[in-house]
Amino acid sequence: MSDMKKAGTCIIIGAGDLTVGSLPYNPDTDYVIAADGGLMYCGVLELEPDLILGDFDSLDGEYTEAVESIREQLPEKVVTLPVEKDDTDMLAAVKYGLKLGYRSFRLYGANGGRLEHTIANIQVLKYLKEQDAVGYIMDGTGMILLAQNETISFRDTMDGYVNIFSLNEKAHGVTIRGLKYELKDATLTNALPLGISNEFVGAPSEVSVKDGTLLIIVNWV
Repeated sequence: MSDMKKAGTCIIIGAGDLTVGSLPYNPDTDYVIAADGGLMYCGVLELEPDLILGDFDSLDGEYTEAVESIREQLPEKVVTLPVEKDDTDMLAAVKYGLKLGYRSFRLYGANGGRLEHTIANIQVLKYLKEQDAVGYIMDGTGMILLAQNETISFRDTMDGYVNIFSLNEKAHGVTIRGLKYELKDATLTNALPLGISNEFVGAPSEVSVKDGTLLIIVNWV
C-alpha cells in the first residue's frame, strides 16, 4: 500500500442505481474507477474512467466489446478479476485506490437494486475506516457514511432527514446536537431504531460517538 497520501478523491462508479446526472470531479486530482457495470454509467456522467476493473459479468455486449478494445490499446487501464473471488468488484476497486494513496472515496451506483449489494457496500465503508480512510455512498437522494469513535459535523445549509443506527451491538457516548431531536451521551443498540427520522433545522449540527460505529443515512429534501 502506498505511503503517500493523495490530495484528491477516488471516485468509484458501481453498477447499482444511478440517480445523478453529473458529479463533482477535478481531473487534476481525482481518480475515477469504473467498477464492472459502472462503466455503462460513465457515458451518462461524461466521465472518462482512469481504470476499468471487474469480472465484467454485468456488462452488456457492446460494453464488453469496448472493454476488449481498450484492453488492446491501453492494457494498463483494464484490470480483469476472476468471477469467483472473495472481494466484490467495489471492494477490489477501493483496495486499488488505497494502493494508489487515496484516502477519500466517493462511491456512486453503490446502492439500490439488490439489497445485499447495498449492505456489502456499507461494509466497504467500514473497511475504509479500518484503513484510516473515509468513504461516502452518494446518490441523488442523499448519502451514506459512518462515524467511528468521532464527531461528524454538518453545515447549517443541510436540509432533509438524518437516520442514525448502531452497527455494533452497542454504541456508547452518542451525542446529537443541532438536529430536531437531540441526544446527550446516550447508548444506541442495533436492536432498537431510536435514531431514525431526525431532521436538519437550519443550524450547524453534529453527531458524535465515543465508542462504536454509527451508520448515518442522510436523505435530501
